[in-house]
Amino acid sequence: MPLTHEQITATLRSAGCVFAEDEATLLLETGSDDLEALVARRVAGEPLEVIVGWAEFCGLRIGIDPGVFVPRRRTELLVREAARLAPRIAEPVVVLDLCCGSGALGVALAHALGSVELYAADVEPAAVRCARRNVGAIGGQVFEGDLDQPLPASLRGRVQLLVANVPYVPTDAIGLMPPEARLHEPRVTLDGGSDGLDVLRRVASVAPGWLAPGGHLLVETSEAQVPSAVTAFTAAGLVARVVVDEDTEATAVVGTLP
Repeated sequence: MPLTHEQITATLRSAGCVFAEDEATLLLETGSDDLEALVARRVAGEPLEVIVGWAEFCGLRIGIDPGVFVPRRRTELLVREAARLAPRIAEPVVVLDLCCGSGALGVALAHALGSVELYAADVEPAAVRCARRNVGAIGGQVFEGDLDQPLPASLRGRVQLLVANVPYVPTDAIGLMPPEARLHEPRVTLDGGSDGLDVLRRVASVAPGWLAPGGHLLVETSEAQVPSAVTAFTAAGLVARVVVDEDTEATAVVGTLP
């Protein structure tokens, strides 16, 4: 007998899944012939998004593979703010998504703006493969390498919106993260170094070389890290300000190239 919605819900709830009923619905919607295996994977702590193969982000279904960072709802703040800052021009807006993971930020921004020239990059091969499906489906390009290292030189000075969901968890705090992140997402996508800002500082330092005059860099961070993040932006020659979404407890630092 196939598992029922009620049985799956009860199993997930007993395993501590807060949204057990909704998750049961999504697992059933996969139409898998081995539903028991999918439920067992979820009970073992594997992210639901990896099991079903997609994550909801900005109202879109973004493809997710095993070993790829799952985009968080709070990161939607970067997309909303970037879309608000986008220049109102006839030509496609040039968008760069660094530390792109699945490519969720760039894809969502492309849908929000309607016309973009989209580039993305990540150091993780699994993320690049995943992003190439998501980003490639809307005509964007994805490069594999460390931050801006693999980007084409022709992009220098042309980027109008640079979004980067950098890792910003301090190394010593990784062990306190939920198991589905700590055990199932690559450490490089979580670990931001001793104070969590190692990658943010690197992105801030290279961004001016890629941004067009008046272009914007948008990076997610924590509330406690804001003063140090703003200092990094300012040191790189960017005019920094902070944006907060209290509903999702999201914080972003926005830097503009004068």
